[in-house]
Amino acid sequence: MPYRASKIYYDGSHYIAVPKENFPSRKGRKTPMKSSPQADNIKAKFETAYAESQALPKRERRKYVTEKLQDEFTDKTQTEEYVKRQTERKRNNAYKRYTRLWHKVYLQRNWNFFVTCTYSDEKHTEQTFQKTLHNTLKHLVSRKGWKYIGVWERSASERLHFHGIFYIPENAMVGELKQVSDYSTKQHRMQTTYQNTHFLRYFGRNDFKEIDKNEVVQSVRYLLKYIEKSGERLVYGGDLPTYFKSDVMDEDIVCPTGIDGRKALLFDDFNCWDEGCLIGKVSPETISQLPKCN
Repeated sequence: MPYRASKIYYDGSHYIAVPKENFPSRKGRKTPMKSSPQADNIKAKFETAYAESQALPKRERRKYVTEKLQDEFTDKTQTEEYVKRQTERKRNNAYKRYTRLWHKVYLQRNWNFFVTCTYSDEKHTEQTFQKTLHNTLKHLVSRKGWKYIGVWERSASERLHFHGIFYIPENAMVGELKQVSDYSTKQHRMQTTYQNTHFLRYFGRNDFKEIDKNEVVQSVRYLLKYIEKSGERLVYGGDLPTYFKSDVMDEDIVCPTGIDGRKALLFDDFNCWDEGCLIGKVSPETISQLPKCN
């Protein structure tokens, strides 16, 4: 019996189907009760202490957070239990974001640039740089079809940068890419970069490095390094779904997979269907014709 309109993602090696029959909707379930002002205050203190603790060695982080919250509870055991639960929540949420990121990365397979952008003091303050770059990228997404996944990061000198992987469609580049040779104070040698004249004019120094599909994973791990270091979240731009949808036939399933076997591992050449109509064997072209979701 086929699965209807299953959500499907690519994990870097195989296609995995998530049949809706095996994952009932949460709609209709009771919503949790609103927390009290006191609970909200404790949670806010936890979030602050947790963010501050990220600069410490891992073995010292929980101890730091516990000490910051010890006055909010009657004894140390209660404090430790609360910190443990909240830390597990943070880890679970981080894992979900991490998983969702890779699904989006793999589904959009034609990433073609790794971009770094900073600002000139003559053009911006840190605040205007962040706001203006956000608006510029927003317009490039809507008008030119750009897509990106990026992160804000501070250099050793505390200067704000933006790093991201980009998909820039053919003939959708703004400005020109010009080769520039200069001295890298970080690498202590001469380097060659390609600066975009539009971004140079409105922001300052930048680097548009072309990447191929073999460099995408390395580039994403580079972004994740900054998240782990700073606690910043990734920012997304453009149409970047997590899944595509397709009916899944029994003959296209290799075996059950995942917790309790609720997911299905698919053959690399499985057929894609939309509302009972055969679209074709899985490929970027076929996937482009199928509905998407998050």
